Amino acid sequence: MSLPRVENPWFLLFLLAFQTIFILIAYQGNLAGVFRGLSGSPQVPDFSKPHDVYTNLSLLARRPTEDALPYCSARSPLLVGPLIISFRVLPSERKIIKKNPFVQSGGLYRPPHCLARYKSAILVAYSNQEKYLHHLLYYIHPFLQRQQLSYRIYLIQQVGNGTFNRAKLLNIGVREALKDEDWDCLLLHDVDLVPENDYNLYICDEYYPKHMASAIDKFHYNLPYKSFFGGVSALTPEHYMKMNGFPNTYWGSGGENDDIATRIQLAGMKIVRTPSHLGRYKMMNSKKETEEPWRRSASRHNTRKTWKDDGMNSLEFKLLSKTKHPLYTNITVDIGYVPPFS
Repeated sequence: MSLPRVENPWFLLFLLAFQTIFILIAYQGNLAGVFRGLSGSPQVPDFSKPHDVYTNLSLLARRPTEDALPYCSARSPLLVGPLIISFRVLPSERKIIKKNPFVQSGGLYRPPHCLARYKSAILVAYSNQEKYLHHLLYYIHPFLQRQQLSYRIYLIQQVGNGTFNRAKLLNIGVREALKDEDWDCLLLHDVDLVPENDYNLYICDEYYPKHMASAIDKFHYNLPYKSFFGGVSALTPEHYMKMNGFPNTYWGSGGENDDIATRIQLAGMKIVRTPSHLGRYKMMNSKKETEEPWRRSASRHNTRKTWKDDGMNSLEFKLLSKTKHPLYTNITVDIGYVPPFS
């Protein structure tokens, strides 16, 4: 004697599976999304439908109550993914200030509606690049606010017209920033790079130094070479001190990036990278140089022999000023000049 259809366990199992799939389709929006979710594979963002960088910032508001703020959600509801990035019109400082009303003096931001789960210092070695700076500030402030981070932006610049020393300036920035706050993450950021996707979270990897700029438009969204660590990187203070920071002896641009990659390895760590569909950046001077601008011969620097003695533990400079501007903290230093044997 056969069971009625409604009492047949196979029929009930089929009905349950059908209802589950129907609910998943309704949640994901289409059948392809269901299979992506079941397979665990990440959804690749659609860069054909980017958003304005100030999207959702109008939702920010201070809580009216005096009660203690709750922690921000683990995943920010303000994120939008791919962003519209254009350098055709130069934004004025006044415009940037007006569009970022919650940014405090010194470029400090704390979410007005919740307690941030992460504190990140953005460190920019700077050399009279005001046009680049305005573009970066215009895009990076709303980008970071949507991630619900507590952050401060630091500009570190050397006095005079001597040869630029990016690595030494970043060492100085780290030292000065850690006097202000117990930062969870140090973001070392080139002034001419702007992130294209706000799911590229400006927080550190717990275990290893993280290379953020894994896909720059100038290099057709590929790494220029395997050990590349330039552009934007994220390290905890512990990571930074473990590898003795950056070398102080690279004057001019380029070779320090290879040195840093070697230091990470010698300190018993490895480089982790943001996935290329998230770590996309636009470079403001992308029409210049078609080769590998950050790489040069490091034949005069034997990193294996020098890394323990050349870095944070040998850093010498004279702090001339540390000034709070509306959108950033400016650190001006005298770092000396290129030694005659360099």
